[in-house]
Amino acid sequence: MKILIISGPSLSMLGQRQPEIYGTSTLDDCVNEVRSVLGSAEIIHVSSNSESELIDAVLANRFVDGTIINAGALTHYSWSLRDALAQMAGPKVEVHVSNPLARESFRHTSTLAAVVNGTIAGFGTGSYRLAAMWLNERITATS
Repeated sequence: MKILIISGPSLSMLGQRQPEIYGTSTLDDCVNEVRSVLGSAEIIHVSSNSESELIDAVLANRFVDGTIINAGALTHYSWSLRDALAQMAGPKVEVHVSNPLARESFRHTSTLAAVVNGTIAGFGTGSYRLAAMWLNERITATS
């Protein structure tokens, strides 16, 4: 099993940035949550503050078995990232450490929602664990 994790702008600052909103867990902690669930799966993690780098990573890995994406602020306005995700073959889960719907109104829109299978938000690093659990179930059920 090959899983792509995409981490967008500012996620490299998890653990340091606004801990009252995002907690004290780091991006590595989030990736390790996925590893702990998926065990021997190959994990490809791409983290960038650059929209074009993330799009290139999605397109280069469009045939992975599953994808977990936390696009950060790009979630709310990146139509080009949405279009790249739409070309991916496997199931996709959008994750958020915080709950965007409980925050500023501009965060209530996800350009990605229509091209992912679901969204898990508001459970801290546990959002990643829940996404990995769902992907594991989904992928093994269809294998």
